[in-house]
Amino acid sequence: MRVILSVALFSTLIASEPAGAQSLQQFEKKVTEFTLANGLHFLIIERHEAPVVSFHTYVSVGSVDDPTGETGMAHMFEHMAFKGTPTIGTRNWPAEKAAMDAVDGIYARMDQERNKGLRADPKKIEAFEKEVNEAIAKAESYVEPNEYDRIVESNGGVGLNASTAEDSTNYFYSFPSNRIELWFLLESGRFLHPVFREFYKERDVVREERRMRVESSPQGKLVEMLLATSFAAHPYRNMPGGWASDIDNFRRTEAEKFYKIFYTPNNITIGIAGDVNPAEARRLAEKYFSRLPRAPLPPLIHTEEPVQEGEKRVAIASAAQPFLAIAYKRPDQYSPDDATIDVLSDVFSTGRTGIIYKEMVRDSKIALGAATQPTFPSGRYPSLFLFFAAPSSGHTVEENEKALDAIIERVKKEPVDDETLRRIKTKLRAELIRKLDSNSGLAEALCDYYANYGDWRKLFTELDDYNKVTAEDVQRVAKMLLVPSTRTVAYTYAPREGGAK
Repeated sequence: MRVILSVALFSTLIASEPAGAQSLQQFEKKVTEFTLANGLHFLIIERHEAPVVSFHTYVSVGSVDDPTGETGMAHMFEHMAFKGTPTIGTRNWPAEKAAMDAVDGIYARMDQERNKGLRADPKKIEAFEKEVNEAIAKAESYVEPNEYDRIVESNGGVGLNASTAEDSTNYFYSFPSNRIELWFLLESGRFLHPVFREFYKERDVVREERRMRVESSPQGKLVEMLLATSFAAHPYRNMPGGWASDIDNFRRTEAEKFYKIFYTPNNITIGIAGDVNPAEARRLAEKYFSRLPRAPLPPLIHTEEPVQEGEKRVAIASAAQPFLAIAYKRPDQYSPDDATIDVLSDVFSTGRTGIIYKEMVRDSKIALGAATQPTFPSGRYPSLFLFFAAPSSGHTVEENEKALDAIIERVKKEPVDDETLRRIKTKLRAELIRKLDSNSGLAEALCDYYANYGDWRKLFTELDDYNKVTAEDVQRVAKMLLVPSTRTVAYTYAPREGGAK
């Protein structure tokens, strides 16, 4: 897992280990952390250079938690969190609530008819569809569109956004420091009383996102099929956007159940960075977020991916630019070899100095681009070590695969030289330094590391882990990880007339 460190706060980290330890001690003085009685954890770091504060809400729920038949639900709820509350975003909440309940009632009757299967009456279903569309239109007539966004923006808020990944959902934006209490009010309110308004309108938006990012994208299709092929059982096989048929059948009642299970205070971490008084922030946290009722922790994922005992291949027809992806099974981010896997990735792919760029893109010119990703699609559970390449004009996927195989075998046999290893470690430390130069980056990283490792100090100890990696470690992990029996090869090909490959 990689993050970044603030230039101002962590410039000494690229020096010796004792300096790193000293920086950790200095940094700890700037961090305040506390947990509310309901389990919600706060991490606050003071940076008074500018009158701005960044907020990051990290919820430990992602696409791995999507219920069976409801893939994409974590992403769907992310969209719902911007729809306001019973007092924000409505012209008449009691009437709107009654109208939304009426929509759910019609859907329930329609689903009951559909569940009859071959005995379902198409005319009844058609009538229900017309009725539900009219009911949705009535419910939407009470909506004050985008009011939540307008309140944030009119008070100087910037960067209002969210993201859904495999293991987390994140909400973030920044406010002027004199609007801190407004953030506490708004953020606690949207998780205390989510209203799920415009649910079916937003469902169409989510469906369109899938259409653009996957169905109309050769790369999106390739990634989707790579994951679905690599993972036979584990939910990493499902992309955060979900499958089309699941999205089409989302119901508001299902989203409400999902929220009650996963959006519990003890499953949420909040990071605050910038011009903030920690004592005042704690007072406001108690005032607003203590309203969220304590609940049991969500269930863990018990499905384990079975051992892969042979290479898998999948081909996707596409007339566009060809792509190649090769993925090897790897352990989760808690593996003692995690830092070595990061370094191994950079041996192959460190910008223009990585082996596969120099040999495949610069020298032989068989690829337009080639790179690696050490952890894909995420790291909380065993995942994949990924290679990908885009063949250049006149060159093939097969040619690129052969070149990658040759490079991989060479890395297994020949230890990486000291200069390359030194350069990679410097680059990894520089990445950590650059990316946390912003308040938003700091808030995000504190949340990431606390939620994933139980301690934000992993920010610092990860640098020590990189420093300890040796050439022998890299070679050992390459031999252990990059074996044909655990790999999946996915590629696109241009179909010939008649559908032949």
